[in-house]
Amino acid sequence: MHILLVAVGLAVVVVGAFFEVVAALGMIRLRSFFLRLHAATMGCVGGSILPLLGLALIALGLESVGVERLYVAGTCTAGAIILLVLAPSGAHSLARAAYMTRAAPRHPLEFDALEERLKGGGR
Repeated sequence: MHILLVAVGLAVVVVGAFFEVVAALGMIRLRSFFLRLHAATMGCVGGSILPLLGLALIALGLESVGVERLYVAGTCTAGAIILLVLAPSGAHSLARAAYMTRAAPRHPLEFDALEERLKGGGR
């Protein structure tokens, strides 16, 4: 059972590393601020939360560490939950501020529902 926890934890860490590489490629390849912000947020969520959860599984699987493994697993899980809550809301706040102040160009947008709503055309 403990070997299975370590193996699954390592697999989750590898998947998180894949998310981080894809997010880095997105930051390089994407042109718009909003698209890059999306890539950065996905990198934060997938590239930070998954390795933290994988490390928690690895710590639970290492029985030789003793009771400290529970502290490590709890800290990693708490950190992952905090990141899961704060990363999307922070990205949303950045995107909204850039949109409202027109600090970032909106040229890839084909239809802007928020602009229609702000003009009074929406609900």
